[in-house]
Amino acid sequence: MRTVTRWIGCTFGIVLALCVTAEEPPTGLLYSDERVQPGYTLVAPISSPTTHLIDTQGAVVHSWESDAPAGNAAYLMENGNLLRTESVVPSGSRLFKQGGAGGRVRQFAPDGSIVWEFLLSDENGRLHHDVEILPNGNVLMIAWEAKSAAEAIAAGRNPDLLEDGELWPDRIIEVEPVRPSGGRIVWEWSVWDHLIQDHDTTKANYGDVAAHPELVDLNFVSGAGPADWNHTNSVAYNAELDQIVLSVHEFNEIWIIDHSTTTEEAAGHTGGRCGKGGDLLYRWGNPRAYRAGTKADQILYGQHDAQWIAEGLPGAGNVLLFNNGFNRPGEPCSAAAEIAPPLNADGTYGRRPGQPFGPALPLWRYASAEIYSPNISGAQRLANGNTLICSGASGRLTEVTTDGAVVWIYVNPYAVHEGGKLHREVFKVRRYAPDHPGIRSLLET
Repeated sequence: MRTVTRWIGCTFGIVLALCVTAEEPPTGLLYSDERVQPGYTLVAPISSPTTHLIDTQGAVVHSWESDAPAGNAAYLMENGNLLRTESVVPSGSRLFKQGGAGGRVRQFAPDGSIVWEFLLSDENGRLHHDVEILPNGNVLMIAWEAKSAAEAIAAGRNPDLLEDGELWPDRIIEVEPVRPSGGRIVWEWSVWDHLIQDHDTTKANYGDVAAHPELVDLNFVSGAGPADWNHTNSVAYNAELDQIVLSVHEFNEIWIIDHSTTTEEAAGHTGGRCGKGGDLLYRWGNPRAYRAGTKADQILYGQHDAQWIAEGLPGAGNVLLFNNGFNRPGEPCSAAAEIAPPLNADGTYGRRPGQPFGPALPLWRYASAEIYSPNISGAQRLANGNTLICSGASGRLTEVTTDGAVVWIYVNPYAVHEGGKLHREVFKVRRYAPDHPGIRSLLET
């Protein structure tokens, strides 16, 4: 498949010019043609307690109400329930004030009743950004875990890189729901167990960063060293490989880890289907993070929503993501990009010693200033080969064909006035086919 970089032309430029100059920009459905992929799109505005399911004409076919704003991600389950992250701070908890902060995951029945909830927001950590439903019904979640300055320095962190006086490295937990409230953590992985550094020779993890791309450089920072050191903003699962892909914002990389490990193996360097324990199997987007490139080799800039393209869809097995382009040299521009990781038959990933992980460039790419979003956002491959793009900051959804033709534009009309601003932000969206079990169950209710 060839690379496509398309800049939207006059027709859409006029529509968007009106959006800029009008006192209230046009919202709802702005454009649709016969090439649009049929289905229903789940829209969960970040500042709103309401989640909407809309059809391709922009009409709401179902809504769920909550008592809390979104903690970012929301998904429709196969039984027609809504799985939604929520932003809450229970009494006595730390704020962990940072973009994407959540704290609670809830499951709502079609009638809006709460059938399950799980809370993790206390002195030691807080859920954030995204979740992933596993085939067995368990849920993968992302959480910060607080490390003091003393703990960070003891692990080899350069004290000059402790801007906030502490660190919040990420961990991934697999939660088995206990209804109606609570859950058992049956598996977990922590970045803190897979560190290398070349700052402090007295520490056990001292080593050659360039020689160990499977480990995470404790002193790699994209700024001055904020507490939210990794800022993992998406988690997705591949059942065939039994692997997890993470979008790690502050490293401008995606990481793939082995889920076939036990929790004990995930904390080490051996075990699991790939034999590497919880070490990184693959990373891509910014080879500077493991000393295999320079600034000129960086491809990802603040990316979001990395996920494998599902079986049966065009590009199945490849990884799709939204490359925000935040702090990218040049004019503001975001892109939806598809890459084909160098997967080996045994589930590991090929790499020449001393070279960055491939590929050198995306297999497919749709780039445009019109979809630019400095934060949040996402992309989804659809059954007809189109790609649905969420420009999160503006709440704009754009569907494009493989050759870059725009076939659908929708702008979130469910704005919330907060802090003197009108907020239309949407973390990411998913479209569900008319024959999706959850859609059938929901619309028959």
